[in-house]
Amino acid sequence: MRYKTGSDWQNASSKRVLFFGMSGLGKTYISNMLRASGEWFHYSADYRIGTRYMGEHITDNFKRRAMQDPFLAELLRSDSIYIASNLTFDDLSPLSTYLGKPGDPAKGGLSFEEYQKRQRQHHRAEVSALYDTAHFIDRAKELYNYDKFVCDSGGSTCEVVDPFNPDDPLLNALARDHLMVWIEGSSEHEAELVRRFKKAPKPMCYRPAFLENIWDEYLNKNKIKEDEVDPNEFVTFTYARAISERQPRYRAMYENFGVKVSHLDLAKCTSPDDLDQLIVHTLGN
Repeated sequence: MRYKTGSDWQNASSKRVLFFGMSGLGKTYISNMLRASGEWFHYSADYRIGTRYMGEHITDNFKRRAMQDPFLAELLRSDSIYIASNLTFDDLSPLSTYLGKPGDPAKGGLSFEEYQKRQRQHHRAEVSALYDTAHFIDRAKELYNYDKFVCDSGGSTCEVVDPFNPDDPLLNALARDHLMVWIEGSSEHEAELVRRFKKAPKPMCYRPAFLENIWDEYLNKNKIKEDEVDPNEFVTFTYARAISERQPRYRAMYENFGVKVSHLDLAKCTSPDDLDQLIVHTLGN
């Protein structure tokens, strides 16, 4: 680990932290709080994915839909209008919309094959965005003179690495540059996470084997065909299953590469000083 004791963290001239865990546990909340202090550079992996690596896919999808309207199609062909994504740190819906949901086309569903293709695109993008943290640490210092850096990783980080392998190259690179902090949820909080996801789905990336198994299970359990799947019900079902499936992967990331804090303790942090004290206490234990 980059910081092995509370004193290491407290006395460090430059502080770098990466938060990982399920979406909805406070990664973006704490990152926004640190950024608002004016002392921390906030790197959002999902924002990087949606702008640098998936931006063209997202806008092409918008254009594909617009081309179905003769009026808009004519304007697009003549370059009379411009279509772009307005993805922000707090609103990742353009990325979620592009990734889509498999199932009944009449309900906005994609074919499972197309859904898998977009998942593969996201997988590659997430790996690239995480490797980019090293560049942005340097950039934050050289351009803006930030000595403090927070990486707000995606909830799918554990899906694009091998957390059980202490020699995983990406995790080793991240642990070299950051204090890796797992935000651990609780079983009581899982129902609330599912409720939030159902209301406002976030970008999710799944391992191919997990996705194929959950798709087959859903079809067999409900005795339906691909084009009969309710897209919203399937992605909610998959997210709920992913919460439990990901726990051993997050735990292995913590055991091999970092530390953990409770989402309840993190929620009590209302200032950078509060976070410092929490990290010092955590490293001390």
